[in-house]
Amino acid sequence: MAKKMAKKSAKKRAGKKTARKPAKKKTKARPASASGAGRVTWFDAEKHKPLISEYAQRLQPFMQAIDDGRIDQVEVNAQEKRLIASMKEVEPLLNGPLHGKVTRLLCEMAAYDLMQALHTVQSNRPETVFRG
Repeated sequence: MAKKMAKKSAKKRAGKKTARKPAKKKTKARPASASGAGRVTWFDAEKHKPLISEYAQRLQPFMQAIDDGRIDQVEVNAQEKRLIASMKEVEPLLNGPLHGKVTRLLCEMAAYDLMQALHTVQSNRPETVFRG
């Protein structure tokens, strides 16, 4: 049943991708499916840039959450549940040394995403100061 749902979800994503505005520049790598099938590269070797955020932005739940231009607490809670479910699925598969490396990877990625978000917010602040 999970495979059927994953296939339906993949068909929906495929249909919505054609209806959406195309990205500025497409990457050769494709995101992994919801079932985890297929291996994709995590970074662009030529540009030395991570690709995970680009893949995340193509996830159906993310696209639905940002469709109205804002993220509410319900959407954050739903994403947290998906994250925890994924962690519970993957964590037991990792041996000790690999668990440590993946933990560090996740922490570095979270820090990178937070830094990018803060940089974007700070870059968009007005440079002038009101003097009234």
